[in-house]
Amino acid sequence: MNTAIAKILEALRQNDISAEEAEKRIISFYHGDLGFADIDLRRQARTAYPEVVYCAGKTLEQSLSIMKKMREHNLPVFATRASKELAEQAAAVFGEAVYHELSGTLSIGELYAEDGREGLVVVAAAGTSDLRAAWEAARTAEFFGSNVRMINDIGVAGIHRLFNRLDEIRAARAIVACAGMEGALASVIAGLVSVPVIALPTSVGYGASFGGLSALLGMLTSCAPGISVVNIDNGFGAGYQANLINRVKSNAV
Repeated sequence: MNTAIAKILEALRQNDISAEEAEKRIISFYHGDLGFADIDLRRQARTAYPEVVYCAGKTLEQSLSIMKKMREHNLPVFATRASKELAEQAAAVFGEAVYHELSGTLSIGELYAEDGREGLVVVAAAGTSDLRAAWEAARTAEFFGSNVRMINDIGVAGIHRLFNRLDEIRAARAIVACAGMEGALASVIAGLVSVPVIALPTSVGYGASFGGLSALLGMLTSCAPGISVVNIDNGFGAGYQANLINRVKSNAV
């Protein structure tokens, strides 16, 4: 039995609290009801990873309230699509907030210290224009427990640059291939490695790239096996999936 729940039930058995109070405490143990949001406070216990705060579309006050509730329950916070203004306010409230402006990610507390990270995830970006999504993937995988190596500017327009870094790429247990335009990088990498490749299409490109749709469809229809594809600019999803693959491999060793 969960220790915290057991204490509540024991207090009820001893008549130290009423049934109504016991019910209230048990509900609050699982739910962080803020009125506008109901935070899943037990997700880490079920899945090994806490809930992530997606900041886009939320007010600064809403994002901060969610972070405060999570910290009250000793949960580390990882937030995506966080603005610089939100990061400044979070730093004033928590002090320990770490903001990575290019990726738009914000972390408060650690899920894994640096010496607790395992394996290797490589995030391979076709070009500098893809780095926002690529760094979101890298920061996500790192926060959730993977060692990460970022390799940039190895797109197929200068494919010799990819071959120059191939030994580093092949050292990974999972690879995120991040590209816009026609999205060919994922297919090329998947044909050269023996580990899963997560294809991350970006919205980078001229008109006919349709805001990343061309890259997405190209990655979905790739003839190279071993590729899974996340949504356009979804660096978080790519990094999370790469971390799961990497740490399953770690735990199996």
